[in-house]
Amino acid sequence: MSASMSRRLLLAALAAAGPLALTASAAPTNTPVPPPAVVPAATRKAQAQQAPRIYLAGDSTASQKYAPVFPETGWGMGLPWYVAPRIEVLNHAMNGRSSKSFIAEGRLDAILDAVRSGDVLLVQFGHNDQKADPAVGTDPWTTYPAHLRRYLDGARERGARPVLLTPAERRRFDAAGNAVATHGFYPDAMRALAAAEGVPLVDIAAQTLALWQELGPDGTQVYFLNTYEGRQDNTHFNTPGARLIARMVARGLLAAGVLAENQVRRLDESVPVEWFTWPEEPPAAT
Repeated sequence: MSASMSRRLLLAALAAAGPLALTASAAPTNTPVPPPAVVPAATRKAQAQQAPRIYLAGDSTASQKYAPVFPETGWGMGLPWYVAPRIEVLNHAMNGRSSKSFIAEGRLDAILDAVRSGDVLLVQFGHNDQKADPAVGTDPWTTYPAHLRRYLDGARERGARPVLLTPAERRRFDAAGNAVATHGFYPDAMRALAAAEGVPLVDIAAQTLALWQELGPDGTQVYFLNTYEGRQDNTHFNTPGARLIARMVARGLLAAGVLAENQVRRLDESVPVEWFTWPEEPPAAT
């Protein structure tokens, strides 16, 4: 059976029963992005009249996934289905990245080279900022907000609108069946930064924690890469989970006034999982 046929069959099963995922996350690469060229101010001003584009800086929970890890799905893959067709979503999120390492590899510079006045920059980090690796980890109250400010400042300097998104909560429950917060002080630090800087915040951490509490251990399992074969991945999403978060993000952008009513769609729908696609190979530049 061909790989494309296998994917179609599994997607049909997902649509029918919301099954659990089968494969592991792709390993991150460390190839730096080339330094950006300067975009003239006059060019950015002329571009401001065009439809806004949405740039996404984030980690593996949001990133584009490829055929080898199907059906693992980043929520950024679902966002285009919840915004107007004229709004392009440019997903720069990468597996394993933190607010710090994304900058160190030149990935923020690549976004700032292309972003224009009127565009939106979504910034979602926290999962990997918790790591002990000094090349990746940050402190929630010092280096984490310091790095996030570089995203905010870079976007605003170019006339784009930055939006902070707290990271989706992992699927974790205590012995009594209560959903447990897993990101420490990072969501609090991001909330404080958003308030101090006057930028919109979509609090995905708070929303997912409340939803996981409502659904419980059994009800949440269908959104994560937990399998009948015994794999336990309570961080990454399958397609229904990514779809759920993508819609949550779109609703948050509307509620925050970042997008208008005519710039979002399907906010009360779950789009078919068959609409999602997994390219065969990642671009060479990543």
